[in-house]
Amino acid sequence: MATKIQPFFDERTYTLTYVVYDDETKDAVVIDPVLDYEPGASAVWTESADQAIDFVKDNDLNLHYVLETHAHADHLSGARRIQDQFPEAKIAIGSRITEVQKLFSKVFNLPDDFPTDGEQFDLLLDDEEVITAGSLEVRTMFTPGHTPACATYVIDDAAFTGDALFMPDFGTGRCDFPGGSSDDLYESVTERIYSLPDDYRTFVGHDYQPGGREVDYQATIAEQKEKNVILPANRPKEEFVAQRDGRDSTLSAPRLLLQSLQVNIDAGNLPEPENNEKAYLRIPVNVFRPENMDKKNLVLEEA
Repeated sequence: MATKIQPFFDERTYTLTYVVYDDETKDAVVIDPVLDYEPGASAVWTESADQAIDFVKDNDLNLHYVLETHAHADHLSGARRIQDQFPEAKIAIGSRITEVQKLFSKVFNLPDDFPTDGEQFDLLLDDEEVITAGSLEVRTMFTPGHTPACATYVIDDAAFTGDALFMPDFGTGRCDFPGGSSDDLYESVTERIYSLPDDYRTFVGHDYQPGGREVDYQATIAEQKEKNVILPANRPKEEFVAQRDGRDSTLSAPRLLLQSLQVNIDAGNLPEPENNEKAYLRIPVNVFRPENMDKKNLVLEEA
């Protein structure tokens, strides 16, 4: 099997989208697509998702799945835009998304009939579940901590870690999201991701280009275990938790937090137009003020 990986980098949100495909059979999946959104004008457009769409079309790929590593808090999902172009492709996410739906349906005061059982997604994946996309095999590995519903997808020798693990010179995702846990992330990385063979490659969900370096998105498990600045393999749990929680307490809210979450828990669906033929996002006031909640519930820039 000739598995290939084509990354696309969204400079506005520092997000990596991946098209993973078999160059011989043309079977493919897309991981973490982006729908472009500018909050000042509340404008939506499809440039980022269309890059992946054009690549799939130009290479005559057979797209089976759009895989979400979690409900992103820093960009709107482009999953529906891709499915509009490839109706046979299924949108899939880890089954713990229901926990995030229940939490944020209350935050946004969504209608009582808003489903919190994950039915908006075509497929809810369980831990260690393996699905086939033609000749591709995708193993779902739950890696909570950044959110309770984070999953890493392992395809051949590639692990798509979402926001759990970034490039070694940046570290890991934050853990102050509601339901997030630095203790859980430590276990997810050290016991799950780092249990993969050393020559396996990690493909990250974001690259914030520390020091202004060029975009990078790939590192081996061995490199992560040795060089990750926040969580090398030999780091004691207590040290990691203290550093991760300390850093998280200094971070501001992701710029598109409120817009992203209400769309992404709904599988990338934008709100339905109202009787004036315009759609509206809900923006609660002061819901994440620090004095209103304990530290673990602060949703405070980085993904």
